This record gives sequence, C-alpha cells and structure tokens, in this order.
Amino acid sequence: MLVIENVTKKFGNKKVLDGVSFKADAGEFISIIGPSGAGKTTLIHALIGAEKIDAGRIYVDQYNVNRLHSNKIQEYRRKIGIVFQDYKLLPHKTVFENVAFALEVSGYSKDFIKKRTTEVLRLTGLEDQRNNFPKELAGGEKQRTALARAIVHDPELLFADEPTGNLDPDNAIALAHLLLKINKGGTTIIVATHNKEVVNTFKKRVIAIDGGKIISDKKNSGY
Repeated sequence: MLVIENVTKKFGNKKVLDGVSFKADAGEFISIIGPSGAGKTTLIHALIGAEKIDAGRIYVDQYNVNRLHSNKIQEYRRKIGIVFQDYKLLPHKTVFENVAFALEVSGYSKDFIKKRTTEVLRLTGLEDQRNNFPKELAGGEKQRTALARAIVHDPELLFADEPTGNLDPDNAIALAHLLLKINKGGTTIIVATHNKEVVNTFKKRVIAIDGGKIISDKKNSGY
C-alpha cells in the first residue's frame, strides 16, 4: 500500500526528515507521534504530495509520489483521503454540500452523489446537521464533516494531520473511535498526532519521530 524509503527533507540547513523509512500494509492503522517540530506534519505533507522531498522515494500503490507532476498529483489526491486540523470547509456550503462537493468535482452522477453523501453523513453522525453551514457547527461537527468529505469517495488510504488538535477531550476520543470504525471497514489510516489519549485509544501501530528520525516502531502500542 505505501513504501517510504530514506526520505530526507531540509529547510535551510536543518534536516526536518532524516532518512525516514517504513512500509504500511493495506488495512493498517498507524499513528505517527513525536514532539512539536519532530517532522510529523512535514512527513504527512510529503505523503500527500504537498511537500517536495530532497532525497528518497515515496510509493503509494502505483504512484511514485515525489515524482508526480501537477496533473498526476491531482489524480493521486482524488484517490486518497486527507483530513487537516483546521477543517478547510467551504463556508458558504452546507454540511451536505461540503461533503458532496468532493464527488461533484470528480464527475459522479447526481443520484450517486445524493446516495453516497447520505450514507457517509449517517456513518459520521451528521444526518441532523446536513443543512447547517460551518459557522453553525461545533468543533467536533466541523471535523466530522471534514472527515466525511475525505472518505465520501471511498479511498483506500486516509491521511490525517493532527485531526483532534482543535477538539476538546470528549470530541477527540469520539473522533478516534470513528477513525477506528472507518479502519475496520478496510481503509488504511495514517494519523499524525501529539494527543496521548487518542493514540492510547487507537492501540494500533505507533511510529515515533524525533529530530526527523524514526526512533521507534511498535505494533499494538500506545503513546
């Protein structure tokens, strides 16, 4: 599913990623942890093709991510799911419209969009908020909307960068359980987070990064 080989990224003279290598099998759930500045977000951005690396290789299925040109990057991103800390919702669209938009830009039929969007809103517990605008939502509802949009096209791989960073403890744990539910359905998930309680809720594979290097990689682990 995913292979990272000796990935290095510098900002100035500082190595933010320093020879990072690991593999992820289909259906795995991986938490990437580490202190602020460890390289977690840079790694996620490299994995989605938003940050060019200086050395190494990143493969996701048939895509050599670090060598993709702009048109192929867009094709690649339509096949994965991405969730950010700051939601990135469209303010003038409802919850339903925000989620449906991910299918509209890919050219799906109106009937399919309506059916699939309704299914995902039910999965993420947003049926009652379908007609609300982002400004009318609580933080947990905004992040669940962002997650629903990320999975509406049924990606095999989901990346999440600090998805609970703006959530209170209860909503953070609720989102953690939702991610586990999505993973149980077969989606491979890679989450970058510094939230100890969330990682301990996952109890999945944990890769720790510090100073741009992997310092541990453990199965069925905690923070």
